[in-house]
Amino acid sequence: MKNFVLYGGLLLLMVIWGFNVVAIKLLVNTFTPVMIQSIRIFTAGLVVLAVVLIGKDLRKISFKEAGYISAGAITGVVCHHSFLALGLTSTTASNAGLILGLVPLMTAFFAVLFLKDKMTFTKGAGILLALVGVSFVVLSGHNQPGSVSSGDFLVFLSVVTQAISFIFIKKGTETMGPRLMTGWMLLVGSSTLFIIALVIEPSGVGTLTQSQWPIWSVFAASAIFATGLGHMFYNKAISHIGPGEVAIFNNLTPFFALIGSAIFLGEQIGLSQIVGFVLIVCGVMLGNGTVQYVMRRKQHTYSGVKG
Repeated sequence: MKNFVLYGGLLLLMVIWGFNVVAIKLLVNTFTPVMIQSIRIFTAGLVVLAVVLIGKDLRKISFKEAGYISAGAITGVVCHHSFLALGLTSTTASNAGLILGLVPLMTAFFAVLFLKDKMTFTKGAGILLALVGVSFVVLSGHNQPGSVSSGDFLVFLSVVTQAISFIFIKKGTETMGPRLMTGWMLLVGSSTLFIIALVIEPSGVGTLTQSQWPIWSVFAASAIFATGLGHMFYNKAISHIGPGEVAIFNNLTPFFALIGSAIFLGEQIGLSQIVGFVLIVCGVMLGNGTVQYVMRRKQHTYSGVKG
């Protein structure tokens, strides 16, 4: 029964994360992109650290841990969220949602480079298949067929930088809890992002006073539920049912991003995006071990019944 609740929560979380791409698209089109991202992530960081305080998990961090937090904040917050925000100003939410579906594969790729994970045939085939899928998406052409928009490229850079940040997170969480590291990463990264926004977006603060409560409700839902509480629940699910089963749910996020883009933004979903979605999901399932995990589970179940 407990696992059933976790599965239901994970499904809901994938819906929230898919729709969150739409939410960020609305936010960056209403406010200046880097400024609103800095405030959104700072709010999420406060939520995480509030939970850390309630759980009495707050403690002093070592110099080495501070280094991992800083590296994770630069790559996973400053670079990832600025690239994503700027990219969404010039590409569709549906394209961004599909490209973001590459995060698990890029993480696996950088784990091979930096953590000495093995590059298996299925992992390599999955990466190649997913990249072909992305090419279907980005080469459909917002301006002309065969062209890659600057927005798509920036969203892809956001995927690369987030995947790199997971390397630092893995190193840092060897000695500190994931919630503690996540909270500090979000606060340090968002504060840096805010300073950058003051420099490159002088009018950013002024735009914050020009919007009504509906868009601020979108902001609150994105910051609190998608980024703050969402990532904490995700980490909890991993600790309870394992990364293999959780990874299966990750493949649903691009699907819900497509659905949300069509419903809330009226974006047209073309054949190239559908083909790209199928290839990306298949590639991710191959590359992150989902297919192998499901096959092992079936084999184990079959052996149990047979025995």
